[in-house]
Amino acid sequence: MRAKIVVLPGDGIGPEVTTQAVRVLEAVARKGGHAFEFEERLMGGCSIDAHGTALTDEVLRACQASSAVLLGAVGGPKWDDPTAKVRPEQGLLGLRKGLGVFANLRPVKVHPALLDSSPLKPDRLKGVDILVIRELTGGLYFGQPKGRDRTAKGERAVDTLEYHDFEVRRVVDLAFRLARARRKRVTSVDKANVLESSRLWRQIATQIGQSNPDVALEHILVDTAAMKLVQAPASLDVVVTENMFGDILTDEASVLAGSMGMLPSASIGEKGPGLYEPIHGSAPDIAGKGVANPLGTILSAAMLLRHSLGLEAEAAVIEEAASRAITDGARTRDLGGTLSTVQMADEVLKRLK
Repeated sequence: MRAKIVVLPGDGIGPEVTTQAVRVLEAVARKGGHAFEFEERLMGGCSIDAHGTALTDEVLRACQASSAVLLGAVGGPKWDDPTAKVRPEQGLLGLRKGLGVFANLRPVKVHPALLDSSPLKPDRLKGVDILVIRELTGGLYFGQPKGRDRTAKGERAVDTLEYHDFEVRRVVDLAFRLARARRKRVTSVDKANVLESSRLWRQIATQIGQSNPDVALEHILVDTAAMKLVQAPASLDVVVTENMFGDILTDEASVLAGSMGMLPSASIGEKGPGLYEPIHGSAPDIAGKGVANPLGTILSAAMLLRHSLGLEAEAAVIEEAASRAITDGARTRDLGGTLSTVQMADEVLKRLK
C-alpha cells in the first residue's frame, strides 16, 4: 500500500512523541512492504509564530489531500493569553472542520500490568475496556452566538450549546456499529433533565436504539457518568456523548489507565482522511527533556493504520508490541519508570513482529 501521511508535530512534547510514532510506522511499512510518505507541517502555536495563524490554508489543503494526519499536541504558556484573538486551539478546531471529522474515538483499556498505576483500587480496574465516542462538530465549541460584551449589569460572556438532529444521528449510529463488534452495549450520556439539546440527543438515541434491538442501550446523565467511570468502569462498553461532555469525561477516564500518556484517539468522518493524536496536551513542563511517554501517539498511529488505511493486522502488531513492552516492565517517568521517550519507543520496536 502507498499512503501519504501529514505529520503535525505541534508544540511542547508534540515533536518528541510524533517522531517516535513515525519511527514505528516506518518499521511497519518496511516489514509489510508498504510505502508511507511523511510530510511534516506546522500547526498550533508554532504556526502562529511563523505565519500569524494557527492553521494556514496551505497546511489544511495538504491535510485534505493526504491519506491521514498524525498530530502531536498544540498550545503552551507562550500562547496562553485568554484575550488573544489567535490561539493554537483554533488550528485544531479548524482542522477538524476542514477534514469533516465528526467523531472522536478514545479507547480506554487498562493494562493488567498497570493496575497499581491508577489511584483507583485495582479490583475496580480489572476488565476495563471502554470506547468513548465524542461528537466533534457541534455543541458549545462551535455554537453561535459566542463572545463577550458589556451590558448595564457589567461584562457578559456568551457561549451557545447547539445541536442539529443529523449531527446527533450520525455519531450515535457510529456508536451502535462499533458496539456490534464489541460487547453490544451503548451508553448514551446527556443532561436531558436540564438541557434542550440533550433532550433532542436522547430522543434520537432512543430512536436509533429501537432500530438496533441487538445492541443494548442505556441513557445516563453526565454527572452520573462521571461517577460511574470511577465506581464501576468495567460495566461500560461504548460510551457516546456530545462535544464538551466527551472532552471532560475522557480526561477523567485517562486516570483509569494510569497515565494520560497511554491513551490514543482517532477523529474520523464519513469519508476523507482521519486525524490521529494522543489525548494528552503539549506538557510544556517536560518539553525538551526527552521523558514524555510516546505510547499514546504510537497507539494513535495504530488507529491510523486501522481506520484510515484499512491495515488491521499491522495495527494489531503495534498494539501487541506496546502491550508486551508494558508487560515486560518498560516504563517512562509518568508510569514510575526511568525510560526516555526514545527508549520506550525502542522497546516497542524490538517487539514488532
